Amino acid sequence: MRISRFLMLLLTVAFAVAGCAQAPAGRGLLALAAQPAPQPRPQGIDGFLYDSAVTPARTTGAIPAAVSVNGAVTEGPYKLDSGDRLRVVVFGQDGLSNSYVVDASGHIDMPLIGPVQARRVTTAQLAGRIADKLRQGYVRDPHVAVEVEAYRPFFILGEVTQPGQYPYVANMTVETAVAIAGGFTPRAFRKTVILSRIVDGRRVRSTVPVSYPLRPGDTVNVKERWF
Repeated sequence: MRISRFLMLLLTVAFAVAGCAQAPAGRGLLALAAQPAPQPRPQGIDGFLYDSAVTPARTTGAIPAAVSVNGAVTEGPYKLDSGDRLRVVVFGQDGLSNSYVVDASGHIDMPLIGPVQARRVTTAQLAGRIADKLRQGYVRDPHVAVEVEAYRPFFILGEVTQPGQYPYVANMTVETAVAIAGGFTPRAFRKTVILSRIVDGRRVRSTVPVSYPLRPGDTVNVKERWF
């Protein structure tokens, strides 16, 4: 009888100890459930990291063609930059109608009105700027049209036969760029490349497939495969 009571006492103590051991864990789970879910680290606009002065930022995904202030990605019209060759027509003014190259400072230099800022504006916006300058004592009612005669070049680096700078061709893809550069080397990784592009005045990098469309001024970096 004494042995039975002793066994019952041991079992009671054992259950009490087990309950005490589980209580903190249960409270921990409840506390964890009550906490808000962790937020992902910010990675720039739409997951893209901008290059920094120390370490180039890089992530995967599709590079946006244009980025609005609130972070929404939208497809915008083509914006001019250094290296673009333009055909400017001022109707009725043959001396002003000509081909102009956007220089390193982002300007075109026209007779009468001098330098006009062309970087990061559309052809329609540039036409408006030229017309505004011509109205200042040169042409009473100017009508101006601007079109891109030749786009600025693209660059391809890394594991291609002939890396370097090449003229941009309409509707190019990464695969087309590789072909222009003589094809992949035997050590090249052929599925994706690192694409660098200027978006709203800032450079972004991303990993893209070889079918991805290029834009003027893009830099393609073909990486070496590991095996």
